[in-house]
Amino acid sequence: MTYGNADTGQGKGAKSTLASSVYHELREDLLRGALEAEGKLRVEWVVSRYGAGASPVREALNRLAAEGLLGRHDQRGFFLMPVSAAELEELTRTRCWLEERALRESIAHRTAEWEEQLVLALHRLARAERRQPSEPATNNPEWEKLHRAFHRALISACRSHWLIGFCDQLSDQASRYRLISQRGPGSERDDLGEHRTIAEHTLDGDADGAVEALLSHYRLTAEMCMARFNEGYGPKAGSGKVSRGRKQPSM
Repeated sequence: MTYGNADTGQGKGAKSTLASSVYHELREDLLRGALEAEGKLRVEWVVSRYGAGASPVREALNRLAAEGLLGRHDQRGFFLMPVSAAELEELTRTRCWLEERALRESIAHRTAEWEEQLVLALHRLARAERRQPSEPATNNPEWEKLHRAFHRALISACRSHWLIGFCDQLSDQASRYRLISQRGPGSERDDLGEHRTIAEHTLDGDADGAVEALLSHYRLTAEMCMARFNEGYGPKAGSGKVSRGRKQPSM
């Protein structure tokens, strides 16, 4: 990206680094629902919150808009994407389509290294605390990272970086819903047991069983999110605002 004729290569590098920093921090806040109660995302507000200049902030905002995590109106700036039951239903359906293909391809082209990575990912996830000890209603960021790594490991042998990229994008969107929906009471679930079942079928080469377990895992999460919305703990259709709460499903 060009910032002006007066910039040196060093200046561009510094701005690019700042843009990346803002991008990652703002992206994490978006995915965990920290900004969901806002609305229009003003450049000035982002500059103040994340401590960067207007140029790197705009670059970060444009990257997030390209990923679908922010909306953008011509001449009117950026805004937080609204969440709704209809959007969640479409998202879950599409994610199931793509990840079924990716998982079947991974199992068909399995390697010993891939199996080892999957076992390791599950082991690390099992050892992580789901909640912050000091804040039982808040998820542990390390658990979130390991949870993402497990689901990525499942499909990493599918031999298509395009397919993995699409699955990653849908995973990001699903995380928004999952984390936003934690703000209301709900039924506990054996999320570790669900992950173990998925991994066991996968490692056994049972593609049908692995797919059934994975898609059931995603659909159960969507059902729990829908229930939260219906109970008033989530956003109303077309609204980016949410209510606060506690428990959260696993997706």
